[in-house]
Amino acid sequence: MNESILLVEDDTQINEMVASHLKREGYTVFTAFDGQEALDLFAQQSIDLIILDLMLPAYNGLDIVQLIRRESMLPILIMSAKDSDVDKALGLGFGADDYIGKPFSLIELTARVKAALRRSKQYSLPNEEKEQVVSVHDLRIDLNNFSVSKKGEPINLTAKEFQILSLLATSPNQVFTKGQLFESVWKEVYYGDDNVINVHIRRLREKIEDDASAPKYIKTIWGIGYKMEMHT
Repeated sequence: MNESILLVEDDTQINEMVASHLKREGYTVFTAFDGQEALDLFAQQSIDLIILDLMLPAYNGLDIVQLIRRESMLPILIMSAKDSDVDKALGLGFGADDYIGKPFSLIELTARVKAALRRSKQYSLPNEEKEQVVSVHDLRIDLNNFSVSKKGEPINLTAKEFQILSLLATSPNQVFTKGQLFESVWKEVYYGDDNVINVHIRRLREKIEDDASAPKYIKTIWGIGYKMEMHT
């Protein structure tokens, strides 16, 4: 294992603890304690994944996500104790891939790092298969090129948003529980934390629906989960 991780955390104790743990797991770890140092390291080093605290001096975490997304789609795992910041980081215009709430366990952090790197490698593999496109109403979902358009206009989705949309679209009218969605997309055991699914579904609807409060693509089946509505 030789993946490189950029850890951006201004709390010295947390930074040192997480960095030491990841090094023991076999990763190369670069550490930064403020936003400017993080951007400098990103420009200087070959980075495979970023773990990013949102509350930072000299550029906050949301600024860093936006700046990095102009140049790279490498996975970004954010750390935050504030749900409002998580919403922003996962939403339109920012593009973080995943988050872990503070406080967190090192076991959970490692699992999310491994999952994010695994997904990143899957997306980077060349695909020589025939074009696979799913159309739902005005949406066109290209499963090979990981792209989505609506009425011919491209829609920018994060990796997880695309995976959720693809899963629902390729199983029309099938109802998925939140647990099924989480385990299918995150490839981890679901322990009942609905927030991560709720955030992604909400942001996905904001991007693909004409009216996110009255969705026609992703329907909520109250008390169960979600499904992709195929009929008009």
